Amino acid sequence: MKQTADTRCAMITIAGRPNVGKSTLVNALVGEKIAIVSPKPQTTRNRIYAVIDRGDTQVILLDTPGFHRARTKLGEQMVRTVRESIADVDAVALVVEPVASPGDIERELIAGIKQSGCPGVLVINKIDTVEKEKLFAVISAYAALHDFDAVVPISAKNGDGTQQLLAEFQSFAKSGPKLFPEGEVTDQPERQVCAELIREKLLLCLDKEIPHGTAVVIDRFSERIDTEIIDIDATIYCEKSSHKGIIIGKNGAMLKKIGALSRADIERFMGAKVFLQTWVKVKENWRDNASLSQRFTVNE
Repeated sequence: MKQTADTRCAMITIAGRPNVGKSTLVNALVGEKIAIVSPKPQTTRNRIYAVIDRGDTQVILLDTPGFHRARTKLGEQMVRTVRESIADVDAVALVVEPVASPGDIERELIAGIKQSGCPGVLVINKIDTVEKEKLFAVISAYAALHDFDAVVPISAKNGDGTQQLLAEFQSFAKSGPKLFPEGEVTDQPERQVCAELIREKLLLCLDKEIPHGTAVVIDRFSERIDTEIIDIDATIYCEKSSHKGIIIGKNGAMLKKIGALSRADIERFMGAKVFLQTWVKVKENWRDNASLSQRFTVNE
């Protein structure tokens, strides 16, 4: 890894309420899909490090779970991750929707930013959904709560304003060594990315509460000798026997659909052919079991 006297590094936490577009923003800035996205809230369960290299400056983004009122042990673990991620970073980016009425969640996150003493950047996402004139009211409402170091309106979906935001992040970089080798875009092990890509398809294909009670564990991840084929065995855990039947579907149709969509994304990520096998098992109330929540959300 190239290190010079001018090497700089910035660690930026991306925080906000569920479904505000944090992971979409991270993927847009990195230029590669490393964080799963879906229309459902609480898609992200773990803190994900995303790495961007710009010359001698490295920007590390901490994509965090959506901040919410926890109702399960898993939820408590996610909220604790957000709180811990606001401390000891170079800046915190608060991602909000273009609505001129900050809620309790935004106020609590702003309180955390103030307590940490970190610089704060207000990121107003989804500007493609409102008229530009309405942004002034949004900016004014948040300015009354905190003196942000920068305010950047963006559309993570369309890419509008994202390069300006990255430039703001770079301004917080401090002299020091790069923390990740060049070319590395995430701290997640390959098997963790694969598990998350499968879980994304569960979120996209299944309705109501079922996908929130699912977890994916990679049981086998191996490359065949003298080939570019990767064998992956994955177990999908759910909380009820009735959910298992829905995930499998009639004659296995739903599980086949989930497997096919997952395999396509995993092959794009890995740059290799993938042979994916999936199974579905029931672990009742695993989200209220601290040890199972930890095991089911971290594939190492």
